[in-house]
Amino acid sequence: MLITVIGHLLAICIGISLGLIGGGGSILAAPVLIYVMSVPAKSAFAMTLVIVGVASLIGAIPHWRQGNVNPKIIALFAPASMLGAYLGARIASLPFINPTIQLVTFGVMMLIASITMIRKGASKSENPLDKADHSDHHTVIPKWLAIALEGLAVGTLTGFIGIGGGFLVIPALVLLGKTPMKEAVGTSLIILALKSVTGFAGYFGHVPIDWNLLLSFTIASSAGILLGSYLNQFVSAKQLEKGFGYFVLAVAVFVLIKR
Repeated sequence: MLITVIGHLLAICIGISLGLIGGGGSILAAPVLIYVMSVPAKSAFAMTLVIVGVASLIGAIPHWRQGNVNPKIIALFAPASMLGAYLGARIASLPFINPTIQLVTFGVMMLIASITMIRKGASKSENPLDKADHSDHHTVIPKWLAIALEGLAVGTLTGFIGIGGGFLVIPALVLLGKTPMKEAVGTSLIILALKSVTGFAGYFGHVPIDWNLLLSFTIASSAGILLGSYLNQFVSAKQLEKGFGYFVLAVAVFVLIKR
């Protein structure tokens, strides 16, 4: 009983972090399910897709109302990322892909995400990508194809280890799609919700799912994101992101050692 309470409190914290810093919290859903709630790794990654997808959809509502969602970018990025998420999930459900392979991949991606958040939190600019070089470069492939390929790659990663990949999607939208930062954040949440659906479809019927736990965790994280969105106006998300990055780094090291 105590473990169940602790697990759901952590689910609320995951939602709060999503509401406060706009991402990163979803990467902790799988470790909580695996190491606190004792859910098998493959099942945890599948369940994480639902938790992340619902939380992202809720988080996207205020962005949609503020006009920070770009349907054109979604049309370019989402179909490829949805296909990638389904393929990634089908690959992950193959018998020769054992939990160790998934956990090592997950740990490495957590390391990358933590470093990204730490660097972003340490930057003097509120939006470090705003200072990136947005000039047109002569590329071998057209911009629309680059966006689609990025979507396919990130989607495959999402399906394989259940992470949202916002730390990869947002830079891609800003640098490749020339999308303003606020618009990139709102657009990425819609993309994440869409690819979570197809990612979970790739797992469905191939791994066992604890539906009661999935429902209660999704409700807890959704409540957390609403609370986090409210608290966002009172705290500095920038400093929180740096601190959260160090926390994710610690969890990543734990996952790689514990695997």
